[in-house]
Amino acid sequence: MIQAFGLTSNPRQELPPAVDDVSFEAPTGRVTALLGARASGKTTAVRLMLELQQGRGITHFRGRPLHRIPHPSREVGVLLGEVQGHPSRTVRGQLRMLCAAAGVPVQRADEVLEVVGIVSLREQRLGTLSRGMDRRLGLACALLADPHTLVLDGPAGGLSAREGKWLHGILRAHASLGGTVLFTTDDAKEAARTADRVVTLEAGRVIADQGVADFSRTRLRPRVAVRSPHAARLGVLLAREARATQRSVEVVNEDGNRLSVYGSNCADVGETAFRHSILVHQLADEVGDAGPAVSVPARARTEEVREVEPAAPQMAVVDASSVADEPPPAMEPSEEEAAAPMAPTQAHAPSAQEPPHSTGTFVVLRADADLGGASSAAPAPPRDERAAQAPRTPSIPVPARPPAPLSPLPPPITIHPAPSPLRPLRYEVRRATGIATGYLTAAAVLVASAIVAVLLARTGQSPQAHLLAAWPQGLPLPPAALGAGLLGAFAFGDEFRHPALAADRGTVPRRLGLLCAKLVVAAAVAVSLAFLVVASDAVLLHLVYGEELTEVPADWLSTSASWLALVVGCAWAGVLAAGVFRSTTAGLAAVLAVPVLVVPLVQKALEGPSVRTAAGLPSRLRDLALVHWPFGAERVLAAGLRMIAQPVGSALMLSLTALLCAYLLTVLRPRAR
Repeated sequence: MIQAFGLTSNPRQELPPAVDDVSFEAPTGRVTALLGARASGKTTAVRLMLELQQGRGITHFRGRPLHRIPHPSREVGVLLGEVQGHPSRTVRGQLRMLCAAAGVPVQRADEVLEVVGIVSLREQRLGTLSRGMDRRLGLACALLADPHTLVLDGPAGGLSAREGKWLHGILRAHASLGGTVLFTTDDAKEAARTADRVVTLEAGRVIADQGVADFSRTRLRPRVAVRSPHAARLGVLLAREARATQRSVEVVNEDGNRLSVYGSNCADVGETAFRHSILVHQLADEVGDAGPAVSVPARARTEEVREVEPAAPQMAVVDASSVADEPPPAMEPSEEEAAAPMAPTQAHAPSAQEPPHSTGTFVVLRADADLGGASSAAPAPPRDERAAQAPRTPSIPVPARPPAPLSPLPPPITIHPAPSPLRPLRYEVRRATGIATGYLTAAAVLVASAIVAVLLARTGQSPQAHLLAAWPQGLPLPPAALGAGLLGAFAFGDEFRHPALAADRGTVPRRLGLLCAKLVVAAAVAVSLAFLVVASDAVLLHLVYGEELTEVPADWLSTSASWLALVVGCAWAGVLAAGVFRSTTAGLAAVLAVPVLVVPLVQKALEGPSVRTAAGLPSRLRDLALVHWPFGAERVLAAGLRMIAQPVGSALMLSLTALLCAYLLTVLRPRAR
């Protein structure tokens, strides 16, 4: 069950709030429609319910607000707009990535593809899907974790009649299995056909909360469309028979030869026409939208009906159960409810603006009411009179401090970020390998490195280590380091542009678990790219210039460590910068800023004579250690210290530290608030 209490959006400057004190319930096992015209506040209400927008109010999903549910995706399935995902990712890849985020088995992706009927499109790209297929994929994403509740914002928008019928069948099936379904729509006929309960919004307020039968009777009244050359005469006869049999029938003459008969059916109208030998050209059941007003304007009625029924009494439709189900006196209606169209269970008093002939409407007692007794049709006394008649208990003064007055405002709604993926490493691997951007970037890096290595070997002025890494002296970084930084920047920048992780819960979160997964995957990709560059350059140089340029150097261990540290550091700098600034361009700019800006600053800081050095630090650390170091550990540590002491290593370490601190600050600051 969904219970929304006092949903109110924050006002925009001097404009009124888009949603003002919206409260309703969506029962379990039922389909509830949130109906309203454009700009009526439907989408805002849904976003407030899902805590995607700041405001006031609270929404309970089976008794708990959304931020109190450990795994929201397993409780609430959400469809808001189009599917958020990279256009080049496949349908199956998108669902498998979301399976890792929701912590469900990967086989669930194929199951929901069969449920929504797009198994044949599992290898199709998201950017090539039609509107209907995108809706099916969005519904598959909502059903992926098998949630109890479905919240859909305009799910049938832009769909054909056949696709809309299929979608409504899926929603009905989910509700029949014990789930809760809430969807928004601006089509009253769609709400009447699909929903069990309809909540109508107008100007951000609830003006009606009705069952589908009451809604169809008050907002969508079934009618019989009649075309006849003797329409005026037929209308008079229908009204006369309705008054004689005490039936609620209303006849509206829309033009010269067309009638709209409310409260009857084709059989009764056809029998009346047959008995009086009236020719009928059309006789069909239709559903007409009555609009915001329940009654049809009386000025559209025929002059013949007004002459026959000049002073017909207007009786109220009273249901015997409405008296017993009347809300308690504390539930006072709001101003909007008082101004809303009156339901059939309320007596309608003619207003001063209505024409005198508006009393021609025939509204009689229902069959289930007691026609013989007046007590069943008598209106209940006003609430003020009931309150005056109720016995008052004497108040006993209590010598205690009076309680503080309760705030009339509902509690504030805070935007809670999406939780980290339940399988962050698996999610990150599927995210990185699901699109061709990474493969194309790696291929471009290999080609550029091979070309640069051949050109450097032709000049004969570069050392062997720079030849294998394809690192000219004039470039701040080699192509492999730039490519690793760009791939690292894709880890966050691509997600912020296509937030597939949290399409229903806001932007991609900055959580430490997700960060660690991204750093691990970025490091693995950078190491693989570094080995591929060196191997391809060595093979190419061997083929072109022979074996003299591919000999293994004596200090290959320290050189390899420095090379891998440089590439991994650039990749991590791209990941952290893209996570902080939420931009791929910012991540690549942070990688380039290290050799261009930070390295000169470090060199200036290290200029001048040094009184003390860190020489002999590995041997002193070995003396302080309680256990013996493995063989060769001193050389590895010394190589690492020399690498950090270099300007590029120092600048890279400084940049990574600053970016990591900024990332942690952005993570911890919302928690502190």
